[in-house]
Amino acid sequence: MSTKFQINDPSLESQWRALILFGKNSATYKFAFAKAIIELLDQNKTTLTLEDLASPFARNIVAHLKKSDKQGNSSSSKFLNTCRDFIDCKLSEDQLIQETTKLGFVNVVDAFQNVNGGIVTDPFYHKNYVEGKKEIILTDSIFKLKETLQFINLDQEVEARWNLVETAWNLQINPNLLEVKHDALKEELFMESDFMRRINMTTVRDALSGYQKGKCFYSYQDIFLNAGSPQICAVDHFLPHLNKKAHSVEEANINGVWNLVLADPKVNIAKSSRVPHRRFLERLYNRNEFYIESKHPLAETIVNQTGKTKERRRLFLQQQYNVALSHSIHEWTPSIEIPGTF
Repeated sequence: MSTKFQINDPSLESQWRALILFGKNSATYKFAFAKAIIELLDQNKTTLTLEDLASPFARNIVAHLKKSDKQGNSSSSKFLNTCRDFIDCKLSEDQLIQETTKLGFVNVVDAFQNVNGGIVTDPFYHKNYVEGKKEIILTDSIFKLKETLQFINLDQEVEARWNLVETAWNLQINPNLLEVKHDALKEELFMESDFMRRINMTTVRDALSGYQKGKCFYSYQDIFLNAGSPQICAVDHFLPHLNKKAHSVEEANINGVWNLVLADPKVNIAKSSRVPHRRFLERLYNRNEFYIESKHPLAETIVNQTGKTKERRRLFLQQQYNVALSHSIHEWTPSIEIPGTF
């Protein structure tokens, strides 16, 4: 993981996102654990037992197993088999909760807050497994996180990351051939199986938001993911889609994830089909490097589309920027811009 993600922005939102986007993915339990904590915060309890966590944890695992059977790298999992038995009506809900309490949290409680070999600066809970207790004690950090503007986006971001990981695992595609595609009409990310069967993964907004720290790419204002809201962020082509033929001559896919960013809707309208000022090119490079460090599948897609090394990726972006600029008169700059960086 790039330490820059945390050092330059030690906010609670960024620390949480680091856990979701950059932590290890040997199984999808951490996503279920994150969603369980988010859900239970509404109860305003400072202590959560494993029994408290078991119901939302199991419910989320079961929901994803129904869509994608592979939820971990291990060849066998007693807990996942228990969830499969519940799906097959071989276990009652009470039995599922009991088994989840015993089997579901063996590793995730310790591993969840660990990124790049260490615990995040401001832990969101402390483990309390003494005197027969099995519980986590929530810290002020998680309740402060709940009060932030960005909290409303976090559950959708977790779900999007989960969808991306499980889809890549279940398709078992060679990473060198992996390509996440963008459906501009439906604003979705999808992949294709060996038989050209389309596999929808997640919405573009939910997938990109965490990597932009929930900020407009250009103005650094807070952006939001709520479907149907007039304030929902826009999906923008950093280099204008208008020049796609010119970029295709250079064998560049202007619809690639590498060129998609999220913007405040008013800022996006103001930008229109203009080329952003060249100083934003470094921001795009940094954002794309976050994808690559987060591993699979957006990482492999961007590597395949832009270059195998950092030097090649930087050169690729500069070349495509020059192509776009040659078809434009002005470099656009937003009228509102809050200091910040990705």
